[in-house]
Amino acid sequence: MTGRNTGRNIRLRRVYDPPEPEADGVRVLVDRLWPRGLSKEAAAVDEWPKAVTPSGELRKWFHDGGSAREFRARYEAELAEPGAAAELERLRSLAAAGPLTLLTAVRDPGDSHAAVLAEHLAP
Repeated sequence: MTGRNTGRNIRLRRVYDPPEPEADGVRVLVDRLWPRGLSKEAAAVDEWPKAVTPSGELRKWFHDGGSAREFRARYEAELAEPGAAAELERLRSLAAAGPLTLLTAVRDPGDSHAAVLAEHLAP
């Protein structure tokens, strides 16, 4: 399965899909927890910046029935925190230098926190 291209050099893909070395560029896992049943070798993850992943508290709140709209607002607030903001800048630099693929275990990366993150990374 080919990843969803969100703009210049940023793609969204499921971490369970086979790597596409010619298209993926730097592969960045954007989930707080390591995906179940997947070896580090098979995932071929280059970066795992936990500062830009949704916090455990936010994930729990959402899975306990939180709304998507409120999740987005809370996640964007987390991305504005100093540690996350610095990591966003570093990821923007990587995207400017070549392809950057955001990896997540969710079934639809285009309708997830990965898509919100991609928006924040776009120039």
